Amino acid sequence: MNDPISLLGGVVLRVVEDVGQYARFTTTAVLGIVRPPYRWRLLFKQMEFVGNGSLSIVAITGVFTGMVFAVQSDYAFGMFGARGLLGSTVVLALTRELGPVLTSLMVNGRVGSAMAAELGTMRVTEQIDALESMAIDPIQYLASPRILASMLMLPILCATFDAVGAIGVSYVATYTLGVNPGPFFDRMMWYVDTDDIWGGMLKSAIFGFLLSSIGCYRGYYARGGAEGVGQATTKAVVAAGVLILVVDYFVSLILAPMSVNRS
Repeated sequence: MNDPISLLGGVVLRVVEDVGQYARFTTTAVLGIVRPPYRWRLLFKQMEFVGNGSLSIVAITGVFTGMVFAVQSDYAFGMFGARGLLGSTVVLALTRELGPVLTSLMVNGRVGSAMAAELGTMRVTEQIDALESMAIDPIQYLASPRILASMLMLPILCATFDAVGAIGVSYVATYTLGVNPGPFFDRMMWYVDTDDIWGGMLKSAIFGFLLSSIGCYRGYYARGGAEGVGQATTKAVVAAGVLILVVDYFVSLILAPMSVNRS
């Protein structure tokens, strides 16, 4: 029973079972969003937690990301005498990649872990069992508002990241590095299109679904008391973070043709 084939088979079976259970959980949660009763109070509470609660860390991350990226890009473009491209290049990187990815990773560390810990605590203290005994669908009651709130608020947080990041790079480039403001802003406005902004916001909505659904799933099926809650929280944050990076690649492949041959 300890031979490599048996061990590999056991791992594969556990992974398949875990993926199937997650798919069933998320399907139930998504259907719970469109199926009555509609719990608006819970939704607004989660929107405030995800959006307003994460605004400060997203803004700080965005402005310093833009400032650091401006410094590094200025060095690279300066080698080729193309400092005028600094604004368009950095803002494109912010809106298309850095904005949605870094926003989602920061929110995942705060919100995804909190969702897993909260639902995990409710599971080990039998509060979820109490909801079932009162004929309340616990997935619709607990997971659906959190998932919908994350999908609604992540694009707004991503737009905030893009805005403060652009302000950061503009300040550093024009006031600190001495880049000519005329070519800087002209090329930034010319090359950055609304499709880039909307594409990044679409990515962030997808990432919001991933981090919230994984956090809720891990917490919902937590076992083993306080230690089990800690393990569920860790698994949720790690799995969501890795999956965000993996899915980002495939979404980028789909969205890439939108910017081809753009005038």
